[in-house]
Amino acid sequence: MSTFSKKHLLGIKDITSDDIELVFETADNFKAIINRPIKKVPSLRDITVANIFFENSTRTRISFELAQKRLSADIVNFSASSSSVSKGETLIDTVNNILAMKVDMVVMRHPAPGACVFLSQHIGANIINAGDGTHEHPTQALLDAFSIREKLGSVRGKKVAIVGDITHSRVALSNIYALKKLGAEVMVCGPTTLMPKYIGSLGVKVEHDLMKALNWCDVANMLRIQLERQDNKYFPSLREYSMLYGLNKERLDKLDKEIVIMHPGPINRGVEITSDVADSKHSIILNQVENGVAVRMAVMFLLAGQG
Repeated sequence: MSTFSKKHLLGIKDITSDDIELVFETADNFKAIINRPIKKVPSLRDITVANIFFENSTRTRISFELAQKRLSADIVNFSASSSSVSKGETLIDTVNNILAMKVDMVVMRHPAPGACVFLSQHIGANIINAGDGTHEHPTQALLDAFSIREKLGSVRGKKVAIVGDITHSRVALSNIYALKKLGAEVMVCGPTTLMPKYIGSLGVKVEHDLMKALNWCDVANMLRIQLERQDNKYFPSLREYSMLYGLNKERLDKLDKEIVIMHPGPINRGVEITSDVADSKHSIILNQVENGVAVRMAVMFLLAGQG
């Protein structure tokens, strides 16, 4: 069996298409395991994983924790809001204290882009980036691409539209890297104010008309408006955004084909997507949630082999 090329998963930009395929093949095996009556395997027994979250997270943290428990790892949970960080302790102090506890792997979410890279340069444990600021969220991109592969048989040649707040979305950037490496065509769609200036250099199409994007794509990945990361007002109101870029049943019904609907969550129902679309047969949102556990099991299993 081939091995993962990196010691850490800091971003999709750093890994190869072979790495991504290896994660998918490993996740296929783990998905079979978590759908059987006894869901645990001893793959990470005696490995201690620290989950360090400097930003609030429910879905990603629970998904990683569940993946760790399925692999029989020992888990240390660390929430920055209730820790010494609020008393002025630095990132490196925090990490040194956790490493003094002999941790083998760190899953970290941090508001500063590049925090995980900084960490990887100072400690010996495997690092998994669970989201760093507006930079990358690699495991989300892997589970999104895995879900497309599961639904459509392959990612290569598929047309994927990523719709919404591209500027503030680490999910968008990681998805673009992953989809391009796997041979998909990618389009980003949203208001000009939510498109980063560098977007053209990533080799993606840019569209500002939602219906044109929907008519073009096989898959629409609807992103949440990241109000918590916006320091300025980028559009007049959520209502106006929803009128122009919200996905509803009426828009879907106008298409002369069926498309796959995705969302990284949490969903702002009625803003970027309506409930009747999110809960429809077109949607694979709950599949994404289930696949997140299998993909994160695969990543941790492969990195543990690199430790």
